[in-house]
Amino acid sequence: MQLWVKRDDLTGFGLSGNKVRKLEWLFADARARGADTVITCGGLQSNHARATAVAARRCGLDPVLLLRGDTPDPVDGNLLLDQLVDAQIHTCSAEDYASSRAELMAGIAADLRSAGRRPYVIPEGGSNGIGAIGFIRAVEELDALPPFDTIVCPVGSGGTLAGLVLGRPQAHVRGYAVCDDAPTFVSKVLAIADELKLEVPSSGWSICETFRGEAYGIASPAVWKTIAEAARTEGLLLDPTYTGKAFHGMLTEARAGLLGERILFWHTGGAFGLFGRGAEVP
Repeated sequence: MQLWVKRDDLTGFGLSGNKVRKLEWLFADARARGADTVITCGGLQSNHARATAVAARRCGLDPVLLLRGDTPDPVDGNLLLDQLVDAQIHTCSAEDYASSRAELMAGIAADLRSAGRRPYVIPEGGSNGIGAIGFIRAVEELDALPPFDTIVCPVGSGGTLAGLVLGRPQAHVRGYAVCDDAPTFVSKVLAIADELKLEVPSSGWSICETFRGEAYGIASPAVWKTIAEAARTEGLLLDPTYTGKAFHGMLTEARAGLLGERILFWHTGGAFGLFGRGAEVP
């Protein structure tokens, strides 16, 4: 078995991870529409929210974040970086986030418009049609490489998976859900394809929900063991929310002979998610 790693964790520091591919297209659209503020959402330690806040400052826009959960004292990780770039932060309960985050962001946008601002709303994970274009284009980067049997990625909001599937690589795309179930993410891929007026391949992709664990952001001892092994043997930093779960699932299935001989793991970043989690390491 050959295992290759696509290093989107090396796309920079503040912008590290897969989110920058989506944000490139979303910020271009925001600026074309004359926005002076961007609004997005995620958990307190959201990689996407942090990358959006940093990108906003680099582009001369103001970042506004709707984050799920209660602010800890002291803050750390991604939330600390959000504060350092002076993002305007709104928090809400997990229940309100799950049921009403789109409405909550719409309300924030309405208030900003009333104050004379020009907000642009980016959905969770940057996972809409515009954002997914970044990963449709990313598939082109594989053209210079020998073909793979399977391309693996974590799936949290669905945009990365959708882009890879719609990019139609010469490999099976296997997404490992880190929350929700497979039908939820199938629906997300279909919705993004519909938004872009593209046809979803009837085969060549799948979603595994076996390794998502107890809940979003919670890693099992087995996943933590895999995270430690990857760091110790390869210097590869995985996180407990996304890449750790997907990498653990991939290794489990690959060792069972289920993914073919040549596998590409799409490393979506997230190392900031390790900070403040030391007490959980077995």
